[in-house]
Amino acid sequence: MKNGMRIAVGALASVALVATGSAGAGIPTGSADGVAEGVWQTDGYGTIVSVRGDRLQYFDSTAISCSPGVLSARQKPGTPDTFVADDGSRQLTLRPRGRDQASLRYAGAVGDIELRRLPALPESCAHPNGAQDPRTVFDVFWTTFAENYPFFVAKGVDWTSVRDRYRTKIGPNTTDAELFGYLRDILTTLGDAHTALRSGTEEFARPLRPGTRPLDGLPAYRAFDQRVRALVEQHDIQGPLRTWGQEIIGYADLPDDVGYLRLSAFDGYADGGYEANAAELNRALDEIFTASRTARLRGLVLDVRLNFGGYDALGLELASRLTGNPYIAYTKEARNDPADPTRFARSEPSRVTPHDGPRYTGPIAMLTSPLTISAGETFTQAMTGRAPEPHRVGDATQGAFSDFLWRTLPNGWTFALPNERFDSRGTSFDLTGVPPQDVIAATLSDEELATGRDSAFDGALEHLRGRR
Repeated sequence: MKNGMRIAVGALASVALVATGSAGAGIPTGSADGVAEGVWQTDGYGTIVSVRGDRLQYFDSTAISCSPGVLSARQKPGTPDTFVADDGSRQLTLRPRGRDQASLRYAGAVGDIELRRLPALPESCAHPNGAQDPRTVFDVFWTTFAENYPFFVAKGVDWTSVRDRYRTKIGPNTTDAELFGYLRDILTTLGDAHTALRSGTEEFARPLRPGTRPLDGLPAYRAFDQRVRALVEQHDIQGPLRTWGQEIIGYADLPDDVGYLRLSAFDGYADGGYEANAAELNRALDEIFTASRTARLRGLVLDVRLNFGGYDALGLELASRLTGNPYIAYTKEARNDPADPTRFARSEPSRVTPHDGPRYTGPIAMLTSPLTISAGETFTQAMTGRAPEPHRVGDATQGAFSDFLWRTLPNGWTFALPNERFDSRGTSFDLTGVPPQDVIAATLSDEELATGRDSAFDGALEHLRGRR
């Protein structure tokens, strides 16, 4: 998924979105009944949004291409500014701000995407070049990264050299398998967990930072999640967790008025979209953070060591249960100049507002690892603004914060890349990840799992006891 959502537990199996429908040039630019009728250009993201009647269609644009994108949607009945994707995968709102500006937000996302009105759909989008030859496919792939990817300098990647090295290998007789292999190799070298590539028969997703435990697909993720949960129940809490949300959320009371809360994603709690997942998370949090429990808790171990992400907004929802004071969690901004990777759109702050019911505001020891990814990381980053700040134990998070920017290639393949950066009080943790105060690199290692030890959890308890 992309734009406001991340690949998480339920989405690891399949997240490809197929574009359907199109829109013609010369679409009227009026706005009726609050509907943002017309054609809009996003600030950053390389996306053109066409609204005609009750239909919304994305177009992916670069300097050399424009074609129907990964999202087409229909207006939700009774809500003129809300659209639901044709496949039901997501919901978004598009609200006019005067005649020539609008904002777009995805359900479960943090921050708005700014739009400006275009007089009509560009000719290149209304009549896209249907060429599917391998070099054209490669050129659109390369150009999309060149215009949107923010981290070439930080990663020390010469993107022009990448083009020169691979384009010479590609010709009119290059097979699909060969082309997929070249693009996969480029993403592997880039080593960014928020990249992905899908053809009709192959899939390559989430190349993790070097040194990270490889988890190849949903079955491997689930198997490892069960191993970690077994370790927690056998070593850490000496008993079964109480669980919610298809066992993704778990809680246990420990001796000495310490609580243990584990979340292995910010998604996958319930069938359906953001609203269903938010309802299940809030049901769990209502039952965990009761008035009596929050009054007696003297410490909380918060475990997101294996959290593959999901909805950023659900991370902020959890953070709202853990503070008595409002604060800015982070700011988000998208690269918005195709020629200059140092230029970004206006920063969009995301805030944590205290929940209006019981809240836990005492000491927290937070467990993280390189398998804390995506929305798991934006939540970790949001918690750095909490007072008192949680004491992080374990290893640095993955370093992949941006939403996925999903795009379509001329041959129908889809791919994804990051195009945003997150900032907390002048510090960005993109690429490096959020570091712990107490480094325990062995957290979730095969050795610890095999011997039934959990050094990070032991360190978290030691820290909480030391504060008493």
